[in-house]
Parts: sequence; structure tokens; C-alpha cells
Amino acid sequence: MNRGSAKRIRVLFVCHGNICRSPMAEFLMKKRVEDMGIAEKFHIESAATSSEEIGSPVHRGTAKILNAAGIDCSGKRARRVTADDYENFDYIIGMDQYNLRNLLRFFGGDPENKIRLLLDFTSDPGDVADPWYTRDFDATYRDVTRGIGGFLSETESVWR
Repeated sequence: MNRGSAKRIRVLFVCHGNICRSPMAEFLMKKRVEDMGIAEKFHIESAATSSEEIGSPVHRGTAKILNAAGIDCSGKRARRVTADDYENFDYIIGMDQYNLRNLLRFFGGDPENKIRLLLDFTSDPGDVADPWYTRDFDATYRDVTRGIGGFLSETESVWR
């Protein structure tokens, strides 16, 4: 992992289509570190495990939640995880077990222990429910916010 102070901590959030959960995490994390005055210490992106939504904008439910928080995500387009992402990111954070399995299969394992689930950084680990199916973007927002808070707490010694 990138532990040097001169380099940015590179975080990739991943979900199935990169239109709901992972862009929500990407933009909420960017806003959080900006508000904390530590944005320059991070490079944050998101991607999909599937190719179904490549090039699509953020889902309107996610965009609505982000806009309500004062966050513009209008330029974001879905992209798929690439083979280079394993080397290019320090943390690859999936939203559910399905994403985790796909990431491990795609990268052929996780020799550097970079791949985790977002809610593993909280006291209540589990999956972030997919609002594509649940239509409950508020619950996803709460889970993503908790996960980001847990991630920042757990990695504080890295970015401090």
C-alpha cells in the first residue's frame, strides 16, 4: 500500500454498473476529504465490475441525493474495472459480496490485500444494498456515508 506522504492515497470504489453505489461513494468521499481539508492527499475514482452501463451517466436517484448534498456529478460516466486498476490503486472497495467475488476473479486474487467491502470499515459489516433494485437511495446514502467515515478512521494513520 501507498504509505508515503508525498503520494496520494488512491481509492477505487466498485459496484456492478458504476451508476448508483460506487459513484455515490466516489463523490461523497471527494466531498468529505475536501471538507476536511485533506483532498490533496487522495485520488478517488469509481468503476464497475460489469460492462452493462459503460458510458452511462450516474443514475438519477444517486444524482438527486448528491445534488441535495451540494455535489455535482454530471460529468461522471460509468467505466469498467481494468487490469491496471490493481496496480494503480491502494484500496479497491466493493459494495457487496458479488462485487468482491468478481474483483477477486478479475484480478486473479488479492496478494496485496487491497480489496475490501465498504461496510467492513464499520462496526456493522455487510453489503451496501443496491438501490437499482431496492429503490431506497436514502438507505444506500446512509450506508455509504458510514462506510466512508469508517474508512477514514481506519486509515487515518496512512493519510495523517
